[in-house]
Amino acid sequence: MLRSIIGSALERYVLSEKFQQIDSVAAIRNRIDHPIIDGDGHLVEFVPLLLDFVRECAGPEVARHVRKLTLERDEKRPASTSWGTPTKNTVDRATSLLPELLSQRLDQFGIDFALLYPGVPLIMLGFQDEEIRRAVARAANMYYAEVFGPYSDRMVPVAVIPTFTPDEAIEELDYAVGERGLKAVVLEGVISERGPTGELGIRSLGHGSPYDYDPVWERCAALGVVPTFHTPGRGLASRTSRTNYVYNHLGHFAWAQEAVCRSLIFAGTPRRFPDLPFTFLEGGVSWGCQLFSDMLSHFEKRNRSAMSNYDPSNIDVPLMLELFDRYPSDQMQPFRSDFEATLRPLTGSGGTVSLDDVDDFKESLITCDSDIIDMFTRQFHFGCEADDPLTSLAFRSDLLPSGTRMKPIFASDIGHWDVPDMRHVLEEAWELVEHGRIDEEQFHEFTCTNVATMLQSVNPDFFAGTVIEHDLTSLLGDPAGVVPTTHSATPMRHDD
Repeated sequence: MLRSIIGSALERYVLSEKFQQIDSVAAIRNRIDHPIIDGDGHLVEFVPLLLDFVRECAGPEVARHVRKLTLERDEKRPASTSWGTPTKNTVDRATSLLPELLSQRLDQFGIDFALLYPGVPLIMLGFQDEEIRRAVARAANMYYAEVFGPYSDRMVPVAVIPTFTPDEAIEELDYAVGERGLKAVVLEGVISERGPTGELGIRSLGHGSPYDYDPVWERCAALGVVPTFHTPGRGLASRTSRTNYVYNHLGHFAWAQEAVCRSLIFAGTPRRFPDLPFTFLEGGVSWGCQLFSDMLSHFEKRNRSAMSNYDPSNIDVPLMLELFDRYPSDQMQPFRSDFEATLRPLTGSGGTVSLDDVDDFKESLITCDSDIIDMFTRQFHFGCEADDPLTSLAFRSDLLPSGTRMKPIFASDIGHWDVPDMRHVLEEAWELVEHGRIDEEQFHEFTCTNVATMLQSVNPDFFAGTVIEHDLTSLLGDPAGVVPTTHSATPMRHDD
């Protein structure tokens, strides 16, 4: 039935030169000797069919509500995407919608294998209405498993996992991965919810959360999936314009992914799960470079041992007062007694403030610089779009701390407005090489090695049965025979 949507127009298009791989893409493919893996493409759900799955799992009333949400724009809410998908190229528009067509056209784009992230369900993962949020997630995962199942040799749809509570996340992980066999997941990372008095608050899945999300990370490790975050930040913080979508869109993914990453770090999650990768998508890597550098700088100055430099009890009060009296200021002198009071040790509700009260790294389990370096250079992966020149920062060991490199992964973003012609996405990524920002070895890491090793680190059979299985074995070796670089994925507790 879906094929009839494009009918004879497709036949004309297939016969035209536009359906063939363009010369620039062919030249790139002839120059490289490795597969191209798209770590973040996008599909567009066929809404009537998605609603049918919503109706099946949650009933007609919920389906009607979801349909209304997909069709109507609320003028009272921050501006969302208008004219958000390319339409001038009708076949590109249909390609995002029709799995068989996308599977056939991947070669034209120069892409061997693709991970496909959601459209509508990605936004609805953040809905405060639990019934809608969970119904859409379940319906979407049913949709992905059934509609994309026949094309698993070329592409993997990414299951959507709601995370307002650990229980709902685990339940959907068990269904989508455990029952339906989906091999990749995306989790809501920044949760916006109303407090008891109606105020809007924002939290994530680590530091400051009212819930313990360790059972979620344990389940991800057990099921062999990488926790991935593609959380939008539009409508939050300063991105709340009701009239200007671009104003809200600029930097919103980077803001949201940084919030998730920082929350996980200060909750100690990466340290308790040292073999579990974490992936942050669509925000690029530049925010990660800054957070990496800032983390090391703050740890150097404010680690537990260094905090002794700021203990108020260190102050020689008599000397301070003597200096105050020797170099008086007419404006300050009347406040001498107030000044003396400020030199006394601070006290809290439990008495004198202790080192434990000011050790901001205690919960993070970070004990040395190498703990931070390991997170940012081994565990964390950053989705970088094809046209992002700042991807090159990930490889700038002359700029990054300790001469390190980070792990960017190629993200085509096909299906979204920023890719008006899918045929040119690999060409845009290759400009990093053409302009001398990265070399061909680094391009190999960016478009193949980083994402492949990440996925295989938790699921050695991830690429079994795919068109690139044997190529990856030749390039990377047998993933089943690789010895983990650290402990197992069993969580390391505070008292270990």
